[in-house]
Amino acid sequence: MICIPAKGAGLMAGAASSCIFCQIALSSTSTTLIHSDERVVAFQDINPSAFRHYLVIPIEHIPTVRDLHRRPEDFSLVSHMFDVGQNLLRRDAPASHSKQYRFGFHQPPFNSINHLHLHCLALPFTPRWKHMKYWSLGPFVGFIEAEKLLERIKPLSSIPS
Repeated sequence: MICIPAKGAGLMAGAASSCIFCQIALSSTSTTLIHSDERVVAFQDINPSAFRHYLVIPIEHIPTVRDLHRRPEDFSLVSHMFDVGQNLLRRDAPASHSKQYRFGFHQPPFNSINHLHLHCLALPFTPRWKHMKYWSLGPFVGFIEAEKLLERIKPLSSIPS
């Protein structure tokens, strides 16, 4: 399996990928996709931490949030991931069933897989202690809320002067 390279990166011919999320994005596993479009796929987390716990991943291999920059294409991708996650939780865990939604990304060294993935959580956490995995430990460590990441990568040209 070959990972889809990040924009501007070369594809190493014959390079085998151990990236499970690339395999899922290319439908090379038995993982059931709950959403699929030209940019992202979504599926249930294999080890859920909440009432509903989905992951939204880009089809393109982007290792972590540290590989995102103030570029329109990065901002657009994360915005799209966030929109997909919100729509899925509204559909599958309406407000009448969930007290709160939470959307965000683990930042290195706390990310478990080096393929960008948005956690979409319909709370409560199950079990309750799992909330610790989703604490922010500062702007560049731990869990970062999707909205905060979008602020960080918002292109400078779209920031009002």
